[in-house]
Amino acid sequence: MGDGAPLPEIRVTEDCNYIAAFLTLACPYRCEYCINSFETPERSARGDGRLLRGAEWARGLSRLTNLEREEGLVPVTLQGGEPSVHPDFYDIINALPERIRLDVLTNLAFDVEEMIARVRPERLRREAPYASIRVSYHPGQVPFEDLLAKVHRLQEAGFDVGIWAVEHPAVSEHVRAAQRRALGEGIDFRLKEFLGYYQGRLHGQYKYAGACALGRRRRVWCRTTELIVGPEGSVYRCHRCLYEGGEPIGHILDAAFRMDGAWRACDWYGHCNPCDVKVKTNRLQQFGHTAVEIRPWTGEQREEEPGRTGEKKTGSVAGAGARGV
Repeated sequence: MGDGAPLPEIRVTEDCNYIAAFLTLACPYRCEYCINSFETPERSARGDGRLLRGAEWARGLSRLTNLEREEGLVPVTLQGGEPSVHPDFYDIINALPERIRLDVLTNLAFDVEEMIARVRPERLRREAPYASIRVSYHPGQVPFEDLLAKVHRLQEAGFDVGIWAVEHPAVSEHVRAAQRRALGEGIDFRLKEFLGYYQGRLHGQYKYAGACALGRRRRVWCRTTELIVGPEGSVYRCHRCLYEGGEPIGHILDAAFRMDGAWRACDWYGHCNPCDVKVKTNRLQQFGHTAVEIRPWTGEQREEEPGRTGEKKTGSVAGAGARGV
């Protein structure tokens, strides 16, 4: 994988909604509600393991094709943890070909003057109904005044920036006040539903009943519409496998890897990460999407039997309420 030989393209499936490049799982913040630690409260140390070098990330992500869609392109989102913690963060942005459009999901825990000096604003622009730099605001981790100043500075330099915040029950009033302040200053500020347990109750809107109960687990069929690449270059079937150290399904530098949209047996239903099963908006900001599709286990059979591999789903999910599997 690391010999530098040319690699074949990876054709993204037609129903792919999201491509996530987790440059690192490390983060300078310690939010109690961090979705990366949904099942394991202690922060995982996996982000401190081997990271792909910048040149390796560029080589692997440059393989991606079939990103242009009539309804809107599929960008690659650089995220984490906090992606800027990666020592080659700016090199990765600048090394990728222009045909691969980029988003950055960040808490801005870095010197924005360095970004302004090293990255052209056009490199992080594309046609979409939301900002290409999605800044996450975390009360208690950073003063809101400081975050606003950084966002304003990036906007002045020509970058497309917006703020998102999780509406956790404990800080809901504060977050809404911050939203009003930002909107009044011309900054897009959107709220995200809190996902996880608070005061003994699971918060969030999920498609599959019991998927995040963290109790008894059972086997199901599952397939994803996302390409999730971990810090070491491994490709994972879902966020739970990424965060909890599950078995990868491939590697971004493996010449044999293909994105196939296959149905795969999973023994972890009941311990799903909320990111995978919540009812949410897709990349076009249309509500009713879920990252994975789950069907009951029906015994040993060919993996493609529950449905055509890579089939494109049409319309929204079958209702917003959770249903059993």
